[in-house]
Amino acid sequence: MLMQKALLVASRRPGLRRAMTGNPATRKVVQRFVAGETLDDALAAVRSLRADGIRVTMDHLGEDITTRAEAERSRDAYLALLGGLAALELGPGAEVSVKLSAFGQSLPGGGEELALDLVRPVVEAATAIGTTVTLDMEDHRTVDATLGALAEVRKEHPGTGAVLQAMLFRTEEDAKALAVTGSRVRLVKGAYNEPPTVAHQKKKDVDAAYAGCLEILMAGPGYPMVGSHDPAMVQRAHELAAQHSRSADSWEVQMLYGIRPDEQRRLAAAGTQVRAYVPYGIDWYAYFMRRLAERPANVGFFLRSLVTRS
Repeated sequence: MLMQKALLVASRRPGLRRAMTGNPATRKVVQRFVAGETLDDALAAVRSLRADGIRVTMDHLGEDITTRAEAERSRDAYLALLGGLAALELGPGAEVSVKLSAFGQSLPGGGEELALDLVRPVVEAATAIGTTVTLDMEDHRTVDATLGALAEVRKEHPGTGAVLQAMLFRTEEDAKALAVTGSRVRLVKGAYNEPPTVAHQKKKDVDAAYAGCLEILMAGPGYPMVGSHDPAMVQRAHELAAQHSRSADSWEVQMLYGIRPDEQRRLAAAGTQVRAYVPYGIDWYAYFMRRLAERPANVGFFLRSLVTRS
């Protein structure tokens, strides 16, 4: 947990960001977890994953923006992405995930309204090509605003998805509220440095909370998206699906691009719907640091690869 907290703090340090993003060796290692920096890179990853029977959700990286112009560029990047996906004609096999912070949610003087205004055309464009948008969840201070935006968008686009983080104390109640017909919910453990006043701090407590929330979602009439690389949690999801007589197309497993790719292919080949979360773009630093924080094995891989490539 100490290493995790240190890495999460590092994800917010501009000096470390400059050092890592300017190091060619680092950038090569990052390619394991990030599909590339350009739209062409991202679409190449989509084609490769779809050839393996794996669905995708695409994330154009960028958060903590400071101006309206940057927020508008995020909107435009997603519209370009959806244009690229339209040409591939994958329908719901390729959706997109957005962080409302990249759309200006935290800007002073109306950031929440701005983010909602800018994300609407992205959701409309997704609907037009037969796919969906999932609103990513960020730190605990943004949960109410993000769920509020979700409720507004779902009035016209009910397939819009949400993300819940099991580590937060409030998430069980949020899961109950979202376990309704038509609702799409990605359940994850959480990758932000949250204080003990709002979140579980021990792995065993986070795991227990995840299992409880998973049971709520799988028992409901919505569409659960099981965001986990933990074999025990994935197995539990299969058990709950059988217990509640869920068809294979009524839920899915989601894993991060570059993590357990062999297992992603194995599950897909065995008939489980699998979706890879595929990030791309030049603003990869904060995302990458959170991936290192999630699993100590990722840190070891990164350090070994960095030494080898330096």
